[in-house]
Amino acid sequence: MRRSRARRPTVRAVIAALVAALLTGCSSFQGLYDVPLPGGAEIGDHPYRVTAHFDDVLDLVPQSEVRVDDIPVGRVEAVELSDDGMIAEVSLLVDGDVRLPADAVAELRQTSLLGEKFVELAPPPGEAAEGLLQDGAVVPVERTGRNFQVEEVLGATSMLLNGGGIGQLKQITSELNGVFDGNSEELRELLGNLEEFVSGLDEHREEIVRAIDATEQLSGTLNERTDQIGEILDELGPGIEVLSEQSDEITEMFVAMDSLSEVATDTVRRSKDDLLDSLRALEPVLSELAEAGHDLPRAMELLLTYPFTDASLDAVRGDYMNGFLELDANTAGSGGSASPAGLPLPSVDAPTAPAGGGS
Repeated sequence: MRRSRARRPTVRAVIAALVAALLTGCSSFQGLYDVPLPGGAEIGDHPYRVTAHFDDVLDLVPQSEVRVDDIPVGRVEAVELSDDGMIAEVSLLVDGDVRLPADAVAELRQTSLLGEKFVELAPPPGEAAEGLLQDGAVVPVERTGRNFQVEEVLGATSMLLNGGGIGQLKQITSELNGVFDGNSEELRELLGNLEEFVSGLDEHREEIVRAIDATEQLSGTLNERTDQIGEILDELGPGIEVLSEQSDEITEMFVAMDSLSEVATDTVRRSKDDLLDSLRALEPVLSELAEAGHDLPRAMELLLTYPFTDASLDAVRGDYMNGFLELDANTAGSGGSASPAGLPLPSVDAPTAPAGGGS
């Protein structure tokens, strides 16, 4: 009884202190997350805040660490959903002495296999952008990510072992044994054909390389003429629409052509004998024409220019033709003139003046 009486003042003092603390700070107290934890990261006197957007934060909670190169430099202040409910907005409080590039990345990591989660801030791979990560900066979803969790790895492994390909290895092996059993000759022939095929490809590798190069050049040419090809395709559109509108007429035309071909085939079939007789009758005429040889073209020359030959056309000058007359007057003999043929020649008198006088 004495011990319980002695402890009552102490318990009452503790309760009174807690009530006083609650009454003095109830306006700003938000729960246990506001209670500072011992051994946390040192954030200095002038920390800055950064908001990182994650697709999935798993079981990340406020007061978790923020690290740079695995060194604690801050803590997670809050984890909230965005207005659309699709993104997790994580508010980070970082030591003001920490300098990171403006396009820093954030990754959700784990201290150990079953340890707590923390946010790792780091420069982006490659060349970083100019500037520093400032107070109020936002790391978008494109620059955030997370590691695979143990649960996910174990789940994938379970699916692989239970319903994946490993469970079917026995069946695959059995099927392969069934294929190979008793088919050694066929398999040997198949391997021989495969070797011959590969050897043929190896012999024609230069042609194959040239064909690939030509295909590459063709692709480059087509790529350079993308605009022209697009214009052609655009211009083909109206034509295709016209063909689509006249599809019934085109179909009727092909049907009519089919009927015409049937009629033509039937006509040729029925007139086959008469056609053969006509060809046989033409055989002597064609034979004579073949025997005529070069005489036929020569005869055609005179026929087309009758009564003149081709040689007489050389005398034509424009719209007139020169004529040449050779007269041989032989006055030898007695009593008068005679032609070379012995015919008397007409007498040639001096020209007389026209009737009625004249000058």
